[in-house]
Amino acid sequence: MQYQKELDLWLTRAVEDADLITELKAVAGDEAAISDRFYRDLEFGTGGLRGVIGAGTNRMNLYTIRRATQGLADYLNASDLPKKVALAHDSRHKGELFCREAARVLAANGITAYLYPRLEPTPALSWAVRYLGCGAGICVTASHNPAKYNGYKVYGADGCQITLEMADQVLAAIGKHDYFDSPRLADYDEAVADGRIVTIDDKCLSDFVDAVLALRPGNDVSRLKLVYTPLNGTGLEPVKLLLNRMGVTNVTVVPEQEQPDGDFSTCPYPNPEIREAMETGLRLCDTVHPDLMIGTDPDCDRMGAAVPDGQGGYRLITGNEMGVLLFDYICRVRQGNGTMPQDPVAVTTIVSTDMATPIAAKYGVELRRTLTGFKFIGEQIGLLEAEGHVERYIFGFEESYGYLSGGHVRDKDGVNAVMLACEAAAYYAARGMSLLDAVNALYAEYGWYRNALHSFTFEGETGMHTMQGIMARLRAQAPAEIAGYAVTGFTDYTADGTGLPRADVLEYRLENGAKLMVRPSGTEPKIKVYLSAVADSAEAADAINAKLAQAAAAWMKE
Repeated sequence: MQYQKELDLWLTRAVEDADLITELKAVAGDEAAISDRFYRDLEFGTGGLRGVIGAGTNRMNLYTIRRATQGLADYLNASDLPKKVALAHDSRHKGELFCREAARVLAANGITAYLYPRLEPTPALSWAVRYLGCGAGICVTASHNPAKYNGYKVYGADGCQITLEMADQVLAAIGKHDYFDSPRLADYDEAVADGRIVTIDDKCLSDFVDAVLALRPGNDVSRLKLVYTPLNGTGLEPVKLLLNRMGVTNVTVVPEQEQPDGDFSTCPYPNPEIREAMETGLRLCDTVHPDLMIGTDPDCDRMGAAVPDGQGGYRLITGNEMGVLLFDYICRVRQGNGTMPQDPVAVTTIVSTDMATPIAAKYGVELRRTLTGFKFIGEQIGLLEAEGHVERYIFGFEESYGYLSGGHVRDKDGVNAVMLACEAAAYYAARGMSLLDAVNALYAEYGWYRNALHSFTFEGETGMHTMQGIMARLRAQAPAEIAGYAVTGFTDYTADGTGLPRADVLEYRLENGAKLMVRPSGTEPKIKVYLSAVADSAEAADAINAKLAQAAAAWMKE
């Protein structure tokens, strides 16, 4: 068997977590299962680690966590950065264990580890990094992935997910270590006693919420009626604290999804982008009849929403719709009350809706587009801060339900998004409009920009090679037409000249104003295809996207 040596090593050494030994014994003799666990090291990318929880080098376990943290510790100790790291985890299985093990490694390397005393959101970790003056941050989370996943996000001293350069340097440091003998380990209780592991006090989280509140436009939200679901994750504490301080008291929390639960039993894919995750809350809306339903994902950096559809039901607002709705709202309110900064800047991504472009033009806002991933939006905030004009930044969003209206953190912030959604709902309610009315008004003004996302999954080692082959073929043989529409522009983001870092993304612009973009996911074994069309009605734009989706599906089978 190809990986027998690796299997035997782990059966002998990976004894600190009995679940790992049980798993390895269960797959003994299954060559495909063993290969999937050992054919590579779990990839450390710009977002850190993310993978299935389990045994082996291609899994999330305490040994992959220790090895990664030793590499991060080496990087910090070789730098001029503060020798302090903030850590947090969400509700996922083994999250607390992974956080503690990372803290032990840091403490053994002379780096002070600051741990939140309970699960907290990713944006609260980004906040803590700068609040505590740390050289880095670690958030143990797999965001919105299914329950079998966990992850390890690394943040720089600026509170932003690490840069490409830092990721490469940390990866090089990790590569010098094995899984069992290299990582240094402190005794946890001794490190707590001598101050090498420190508990983050409640004031840090409270001040984070206050920083979000400082961004309020200031509408009266006291009459708002909400249904809220934290999707069994971290959002309950900070969101309830926020709503209480805002004066929103009529809040019904979805009971089945209120408490932390790493199994996510009511929503196997706990992603507010997906209707299934919001279904339990939507059923409650039929009884409670709120003005707005809000859901945050397990690490509370994404927010989804549903609003009355005018026909007795509730309609989900897409990530792109919420993005342009909040963008327009912020511009409208800040121009109206005289708080719009000089030379304002908004930031979105290359795969987010083109509708942001005419909105920015209307309000005189410079719109910057970045690669996919909110870390690149955070970098733009950092650039403005370095220029001494962080106030120019007014809003950032990505189509995958991430929003941020201030520089208090450098990642998407579900708590900030909840505040904005409540403020916007109250603003339009005072004018006799719902958020759906506001979205439709934008469509009437700018055209029906409709977007769709299709994901194609390729599991295991063979799947990885299949994905690479598909991207190579599309790159080498760019089509002249897609679904009968002529390709008028083609951009390969691995090439120079885009003004952005190189990335494995292909963009096709079509004669009818439509757009199709293809990129492998950085966190899952998927190729994602982003579709965009604009027409004079939703039906016409959706019909164009349906044709493009058929063409994309055919590409994945060739």
